[in-house]
Amino acid sequence: MKKISFVTYGVLFLFMVGTVSASSPYGDIDVYYNDQLLPDKEIAKSVLKIGEPFKVKLDFSVYQRCYVSVKLSELGENNFVIIDGPTSRMEEYFGKTMEENSTEIFEWTVKPTENWAGGSMPIDFVYQVDELGASGKTLVKGGFTVAYCTISNEYYEGKIPVSEQPDSETEPTTETAPSFTLPGALSVLALAFALFRR
Repeated sequence: MKKISFVTYGVLFLFMVGTVSASSPYGDIDVYYNDQLLPDKEIAKSVLKIGEPFKVKLDFSVYQRCYVSVKLSELGENNFVIIDGPTSRMEEYFGKTMEENSTEIFEWTVKPTENWAGGSMPIDFVYQVDELGASGKTLVKGGFTVAYCTISNEYYEGKIPVSEQPDSETEPTTETAPSFTLPGALSVLALAFALFRR
């Protein structure tokens, strides 16, 4: 199982790309890519079409009551679009108070844009755990690469999943309608003409 433990109190652990573990008494994170649990220290490597959705899920467990902030991060801007999840945009934090010995599931459905078509781009998970109370000290913060995505030059033509019940904190999402192409339109006209002649 992929376990990511937080660094010891008061120490900031800087993660290098590809390094996804450290140890501490604060908690653990299990990481999933498209509902598959990633083994320890493994980064998902995928080849995606432009607009092809994929899921990133993190089971975030803490051992003391605290405030947790999480986000998905990218290099640059507008390389990925969030379709569904606790945040509506990349680089936007979602925060929540978590109780002692509890687990919260953070899950996003994301799709790549055409910005990096023909290239590769990492998608990262960033977190911060803060003490509750007047002091509100940051106990730990860090991040790691969840997936290294290679974006092809082809466009995804399948269905884009849509949240059944949009969260009031996120912007509503819509499905994209298929576009008509000239060959498709000519096929429809030919079929209609053939039916009309009968």
